[in-house]
Amino acid sequence: MLPGMTLWFKKSNRIGKSQVRLKNEPYLIINIVFAGVILLIMVYFGIFSSEKDNYPVVCIHEKLTGGPCVSCGLSHSISLILRGRINEAYQWNIYGMRVFLFFLAQLLMRIFFSWYYISQPDSRKQLILLDITGSGLMFLVVFWPFIFSIFRGL
Repeated sequence: MLPGMTLWFKKSNRIGKSQVRLKNEPYLIINIVFAGVILLIMVYFGIFSSEKDNYPVVCIHEKLTGGPCVSCGLSHSISLILRGRINEAYQWNIYGMRVFLFFLAQLLMRIFFSWYYISQPDSRKQLILLDITGSGLMFLVVFWPFIFSIFRGL
C-alpha cells in the first residue's frame, strides 16, 4: 500500500473511489508494523536452528539461577515447528505450539483486517474494536502460563 494509492470499493450499491493515505490511517500503519515484526520473528526462528544451538538470545533466568523457566526451550520449539518436527518441539517447550499459532494467527489477522479496513470503510470502528478485543483475549490465553509464572515468582 503506497501513500496516495487509489482504491476502489463498493459502497451502497454504487462504485466509489476512495483515497487511502497511509499517513492518515494509523490502524493500517500499526498492522503493517506488526506484520513486519511477526515476519522478522519467523525469520529469526527459521535462521537459527536447534541442531546448531546458535540462538543469540539466552535465557537470563537460567543464567542467573541455574534452573529453567517456563519459556526455556521456546526458541528451539518454534524453530522445530517451522521445520515440521512437531513431536520434538513439544519436548523442548510444551507451550511452543500455542505461541507459534498465536503469531501465525496474528500475521493472518493483520493481512485480513487491513484488507477489510480498506474495503469496508463503514465498519472500521467495529473492526478495530473486534481486533483489540480478540487479539487481547488471544494474548491472555496463549501467554497466561508465562504471565502466571512471573507473578508466582514474586
